Amino acid sequence: MSSPVAQRNGRTATAEDLAPLAFAGFAHFTAMQVRDGRIRGLDLHLDRLRTASLELFGDALPDDRIRSCLRKALESGPADVSLTVTIHLPDELEVLVRTRPPASGPAGPLALAVVEHERFLPAIKHTGETAKTHFQRQAVGEGFDDAAFVDREGRLSEATIWNLAFWDRDTVVWPEAGLLRGTTMGIVQRRLEGLGVPQRVQEITRADLPGLGGAVVMNSWTPGIAVRRIGTTPLPEAPSFIEALHRAYQAEPLTRP
Repeated sequence: MSSPVAQRNGRTATAEDLAPLAFAGFAHFTAMQVRDGRIRGLDLHLDRLRTASLELFGDALPDDRIRSCLRKALESGPADVSLTVTIHLPDELEVLVRTRPPASGPAGPLALAVVEHERFLPAIKHTGETAKTHFQRQAVGEGFDDAAFVDREGRLSEATIWNLAFWDRDTVVWPEAGLLRGTTMGIVQRRLEGLGVPQRVQEITRADLPGLGGAVVMNSWTPGIAVRRIGTTPLPEAPSFIEALHRAYQAEPLTRP
């Protein structure tokens, strides 16, 4: 098995290269699964990096430079990997690309604790989010698999490292709240539309859960892992819901950087 790759600006990263980032919390990133050297939703990843860089740093690297760094990292490793691209600004904008073994997430179904929490700059996938890891560990200590967040208005928004999606037995329901719009979420939304599966965005509170027909979490690992319970509220199995999400995800073509 090939060793993981860590490259800074398209070149093998040294300990000296990585030390500044290890002690810096002001950076943003995107994470993806690469299969056979190809990526789903590459345009969404590039848009995420560009938008976050403009918000945090007032400048952004050209997409072609990001794609070049991705190609160089993939040339140095296996065809199937988990890949993370991090952008930070020591003196000028830099790209760190890191690979690890491929992942597909837990089997589920999952039980999620409910925690009142709102991420700072929720639309940006940024580093240094100690709260997410703390709440995840706390949830596991209480017998749950992970944690879901509610905002100050009582609306469910997202989970620690996941987007949430719900099912009303006919329509995919996306929560309306401050949240990170994941790349897998974006892929699924545009492909569901093409498949003719109805979807809508609405506020979801804990009081709404008993009337729903199912729930999932999704991230770069997977387009849908079943959720069996949120807090004390059980949720029914929804195989047709999960099948629709996976079908939508598979409809997205894999492309080379």
